[in-house]
Amino acid sequence: INAEYGDLGNVTARYNLGWCYLNGTGVDKDEKKAFEYFQSAANQEDATAQFILGWCYLNGTGVDKDEKKTAKYYKKAAKQGYSTAQLYLGWCYEQGTGVDKDEKKAVKYYKMAAEQGNPAAYLNLGWCYLNGIGVTRDEDEAKNYYNKIDPGDDDK
Repeated sequence: INAEYGDLGNVTARYNLGWCYLNGTGVDKDEKKAFEYFQSAANQEDATAQFILGWCYLNGTGVDKDEKKTAKYYKKAAKQGYSTAQLYLGWCYEQGTGVDKDEKKAVKYYKMAAEQGNPAAYLNLGWCYLNGIGVTRDEDEAKNYYNKIDPGDDDK
């Protein structure tokens, strides 16, 4: 276990210790301790830890559920270019989870994630264009995004 390095403040070790405590790998499972390690790494501006901290707040893992904090930490990670956080922040805006519902902002963040090749972002953008969510309905554009997931058959 990385406890020695985690206690010294090594951000990667703290993040990894969070996962160990979250899953009970090599230690007794302890969601509160996992949250504390994730929080410590997030406070050191680690984008992955910031994303996971948002996930903890969304699911009430080791902490009380708090959708506003979910969006706050997803935003921090998204600003650092973490594509999964951009995707989830888009979902927050699409659903109105922790932020005011804003479908145009949802599309903005989905596009940021898609620019990094995130397949789930292609799926969400395809859905948005197919259904006119935050954009003008456009079946051809929806098809373009869906084809990025599976570019095999252009007649889809």
